[in-house]
Amino acid sequence: MPGPVTDPRGTAAPETPTRRGTEAALLVFAVLITVVAQAIVDLTVTGSLRPEMAGFSAWITGLWVVAHLAIRKWAAYADPLILPSVALLVGLGLTVIHRLDLAAGQAGSTVTREDAPVQLVWATLGVALFVGLLIIVRDHRTLSRFAYTSALVGIVLLALPAVLPASISMVNGAKIWIRVAGFSIQPGEFAKICLVVFFAAYLVDKRDVLALASRKVAGLELPRGRDLGPVLVAWLLSILVLVFERDLGSSLLLFGIFVVMLYVATERASWLLIGLGLFAGGALIAYQVFGHVRARVDTWLDPFAYVDGAGYQLVQSLFGLGTGGLFGAGLGGGRPDQVPVAKSDFIASAVGEELGLFGLVAVIVVYLVLVERGLRTSLVVRDAFGKLLAAGLAFAVAWQVFVVLGGVTGLLPLTGLTTPFLAYGGSSLVANFVLVALLVRISDAARRPAAPHAAQVQLGDAPTEVVTP
Repeated sequence: MPGPVTDPRGTAAPETPTRRGTEAALLVFAVLITVVAQAIVDLTVTGSLRPEMAGFSAWITGLWVVAHLAIRKWAAYADPLILPSVALLVGLGLTVIHRLDLAAGQAGSTVTREDAPVQLVWATLGVALFVGLLIIVRDHRTLSRFAYTSALVGIVLLALPAVLPASISMVNGAKIWIRVAGFSIQPGEFAKICLVVFFAAYLVDKRDVLALASRKVAGLELPRGRDLGPVLVAWLLSILVLVFERDLGSSLLLFGIFVVMLYVATERASWLLIGLGLFAGGALIAYQVFGHVRARVDTWLDPFAYVDGAGYQLVQSLFGLGTGGLFGAGLGGGRPDQVPVAKSDFIASAVGEELGLFGLVAVIVVYLVLVERGLRTSLVVRDAFGKLLAAGLAFAVAWQVFVVLGGVTGLLPLTGLTTPFLAYGGSSLVANFVLVALLVRISDAARRPAAPHAAQVQLGDAPTEVVTP
């Protein structure tokens, strides 16, 4: 009797493509957009290409070539859309900062120095750390072993500016900087990543306890009272940041990240409601007690009433966005330099004025792609720590962009946060490259084929033995 047509042992699974060619093609596209945008700015503002254009083009191309080769070598199965999204955002940010640099000579401009070359140096340092992290951290799960060390480092970095003299730590009323000998750094940007690593490891360890319910109210399963400790500690930490550093942005960012990661870990919607309740209570207390919070809220509610003072920046931003309309004034055709601190806090306003609503929405879509790939990685990766870490990092980017754009457009009070990868600022740019390196490492683990198991003896291949009594 003839045997079966198909082999009962099955066939080998098809090899998973690395998609590095897709990544390379998208990086070429991102570099091309960056170089063309820089050329348009030069031609529009000065009428000619600057001599440094060739050097800039080679430098920015070299950065992404190095990053791409590093991924090919040490994270071959990483998501192919993460790095090109970052490259496009960084390139657009350099273009807008350069455009604001050229506005320094225009009458009425608030721009006082050239920052695009400095930002390019920070981007180079960020890529170097990106590559270094891929080399050192070969398995993201090793980070869970240093959970409490990460918590300690994060808290120290977060608290350090608060204990330093205001002369070296305060800028625009917020004590979030360390400035020494002309060099400045914002340690809270790195504290954010350390605390996300700790949150992920802690919640993986405690999620079974935190998911327990005490009673059901209106269809929601409420947690036990004894389990409210972690969210209360996170809330208290965010309040301390607000009190001692006057940093509304970091306070809101850290508490929001923890609450969302807690929800992801436990799948209990009641934690979101508890977090919203604590946030509302904290916001009300802060408004009543702290004058700088009250001033920001009052300015947000009616910026035109404070147009000669605290509301001037927001009013100028709204005028710029209105001037840009749907299609914008074109790169180099607007006056985004009339918005104070346009290179950092209000760079989204500059994008909206010169690229219009369509251009600003396109930038938001790039952020959405980056966040979506992070969340997809969270769903696909096999270990619980990686799932929570990827979700926390992706949400950190999404939450920061939402809060910043909300402040620029008047939807939310101003917080002082910067737009990731787009805005001027070395601390933010370098820290976000570290964040992306972690996402790339986790996505590599998520897409990498599982190691083949040791060969097992199939029933059909087993030798026949006759057992006699």
